[in-house]
Amino acid sequence: MNSKIYHIFNRLSSILQKSRHPSEALIVLGRRRLYHANGKEMATLYSKISPLGSPAISMKPELDDWVQKGKKVRVAELQRIIHDLRKRRRFSQALQISEWMNEKGICKFSPTEHAVQLDLIGRVHGFQSAESYFNDLTDQDRTQKTYGALLNCYVRQREINKSLSHFHKMKEMGFASSTITYNDVMCLYTYTDQHEKVPEVLAEMKQSKILPDNYSYRICINSYGVRSDLVGMEKILKEMEAQPHIVMEWNTYAVAANLYIKSGLTDKAIEALKKAEIRVDKKDSDSYNFLISLYARLGKKDEVLRLWELEKSACKKCINRDYVNMLKSLVRVAELEEAEKVLKEWLSSGNCYDFRVPNIVVAGYSEKLLFEKAEAVLRDLTERGKASAPSSWSIVAAGYLDKGEMRKAIGCMNAALSLHVEDKGWKPNCRVITSLLSWVGDEGSTEDAGAFVESLRTVIPVSSQMYQALIKANIRNGKDVHSLLGKMRAEKVEEDEETKKILSMRQ
Repeated sequence: MNSKIYHIFNRLSSILQKSRHPSEALIVLGRRRLYHANGKEMATLYSKISPLGSPAISMKPELDDWVQKGKKVRVAELQRIIHDLRKRRRFSQALQISEWMNEKGICKFSPTEHAVQLDLIGRVHGFQSAESYFNDLTDQDRTQKTYGALLNCYVRQREINKSLSHFHKMKEMGFASSTITYNDVMCLYTYTDQHEKVPEVLAEMKQSKILPDNYSYRICINSYGVRSDLVGMEKILKEMEAQPHIVMEWNTYAVAANLYIKSGLTDKAIEALKKAEIRVDKKDSDSYNFLISLYARLGKKDEVLRLWELEKSACKKCINRDYVNMLKSLVRVAELEEAEKVLKEWLSSGNCYDFRVPNIVVAGYSEKLLFEKAEAVLRDLTERGKASAPSSWSIVAAGYLDKGEMRKAIGCMNAALSLHVEDKGWKPNCRVITSLLSWVGDEGSTEDAGAFVESLRTVIPVSSQMYQALIKANIRNGKDVHSLLGKMRAEKVEEDEETKKILSMRQ
């Protein structure tokens, strides 16, 4: 059981978005740019659109209503809103606004606007729809921007043949002259595990007199690291550091540190992490989170705690994602008491409640077989009126069962069963249920057996095992079982050999 506990809890607390390989996440991080609305009218228009987060809500009626009320809509405002929605991964709504602009003739679409719409179509409807949009463009609108947007659609969906064919066509037309085009091809090889081809693309890029940017070098550094070619990685890193047009960023060194950690080179990893820390944006929680998680993998609990204090003082507010990262890091370095302190900070932070946050601490205690502490966290949440998950209580119950603490196991399993209404997808562990039914039958009171079976039958179908536990408990305590047998027959539960054996115990 011990080897499976943390994996199960981690599945419960995972963030429900498409995950990347850690090194890919480090490569990409830093490309995002924040957008803040300026001006009263912009803020007002944005405040109307921003809360409409559900993809099912259409933007077009909202925009029509805005115009019908005589309010102005400026092209730059809409473009900035589209940019912000893309950043927040609300692609469907961004596409609706782009389509509305085009349909209403708010502005004549240039290749730039077409490229944005093509990208959004690819994200929302797939590359085939993006292809159709591209094919319908005029020759004047098929420029480097729109060609590049279609290439990105192919790459994002791992379409190797289409990506490379399109790239070669771009080269023939003289449209493959930007850094981002070559970066897309390197991403293609990264996504499709053809890491050995990435340096070749970087070399071709330099031969074509196209300057690699930070992202280009990070992809290449990662390609060497994935293949355990640390000599090649360090060579590229030194080349990057020597480029006059490159300003070294924290995440480049974080990529290197990640790869050194995988190779067991602790000293080099720490050196890279120190270089990364010097370059972090002091208000960027993502950078602190990555460094904290990397130090946790090295087992450096003091560095984990130090960076957390820096993050809290530097960033305006720590959100749930920051707490999740910190708690996982503390569990990794076995600092469970510190994790409880951080959990208490989170509970008093005013952040939106999400059980996946405290569940990390419950998982950590369970992994260490400290089931009393895991239960205490769950009981505290219950007393605060906060939700928990039946699967968490069930795992703690299984831990008590394995330690032979049956009453505690029954208590936790009853708590799990009581939460079934809130999580109908959960089913109790058969091994645990069988053992607990056997115990209440052999040693529990009739009240214990009755309450447990009553809770259990709200979650799983009634069975002969349930009735056997009830019958045994009643016989041991000198109670009549005729009414139980009548209910058993009424519910069409078979009186099998085990049941007959138990009934023979009556004197």
